[in-house]
Amino acid sequence: MPEVTITYKKPETLKILKGLAKYFDFKINVRSKESTLLDDILVPADKSADISELRSVFTGKDIDAKKLREQLWQRKK
Repeated sequence: MPEVTITYKKPETLKILKGLAKYFDFKINVRSKESTLLDDILVPADKSADISELRSVFTGKDIDAKKLREQLWQRKK
């Protein structure tokens, strides 16, 4: 789907764009200046998900974030 970025100064402009969105059937994603690309990618957690089966995968494995970074995130030279 094609995408367009519109920047505006007045809050009234957003109201007008939302009205046009209903009429022309397009979607508006509002993003503040402080937001980043990651804000668009992150998905809220599903609190109903059952992760109890994953405990056996990670429990007792002596997994340490620092070790993982050192072993797996090495840059190729």
